[in-house]
Amino acid sequence: MIGAQLRTRLQKGETITMYTTHQTSATFCARLCELGADTVFLDCEHGTWTFEDVKISAHAARGAGGGAIVRPDSHQQSLIIRYLNAGADGIMVPMVNTAAEAKAVVAAVRYGCQTNYQDRLVIVMIETLEAIDHLDEMLEVEGVDVFFVGPGDLSQAMGHPAAVPPGGKRAPEVVEKVEFITKKIKAAGKIAGTLVTEDDVEHWTKAGMQFLYIHTDPFLRAGINRIKKIIKVT
Repeated sequence: MIGAQLRTRLQKGETITMYTTHQTSATFCARLCELGADTVFLDCEHGTWTFEDVKISAHAARGAGGGAIVRPDSHQQSLIIRYLNAGADGIMVPMVNTAAEAKAVVAAVRYGCQTNYQDRLVIVMIETLEAIDHLDEMLEVEGVDVFFVGPGDLSQAMGHPAAVPPGGKRAPEVVEKVEFITKKIKAAGKIAGTLVTEDDVEHWTKAGMQFLYIHTDPFLRAGINRIKKIIKVT
């Protein structure tokens, strides 16, 4: 497990990249880590990963020098424990809105990995206006390694589309809200993370984001489109 290594790097002020595969593929997970991804994202909230898929993909990622962070579809303790037992290097739990919920996530990890919980990275997702209202108390919870701001669900909560089209930008008020949250997280001496694109990664790293979640599809789409343009010209 490399969760402890990722935590140490974050605490030193380094930036960690986490790429999502958009498909259930252990070989793609390994390839991303071989190409330089610090960790891959196994999205069991929106994806089709089984426990066996998680086990195989996490093993492949670590064999290639990276790690595997799993997002469960709920706060259910038994579910979190099963993903940890399957080999997740960290857990990224969605829709954490209160300090009590954040404490429950930490407790689940420590119950499931009593002798080596420190080897797993614990990430809670800040995605709602309710979470922002309770952020000060949440930042006091011991054992949370990263407070991750989910801009998609937060956009929806603020009345905007969750997804941004290629080349588009999030609504200014959403960007301002994420910047506000980031400052609070950093002021509390905690680690902040968010979803970034090639267009805004510089902005968010300068703002203090250290744990960066990145989609692979835009890179594939851009490369395919560049080839198409060259073919048309020739």
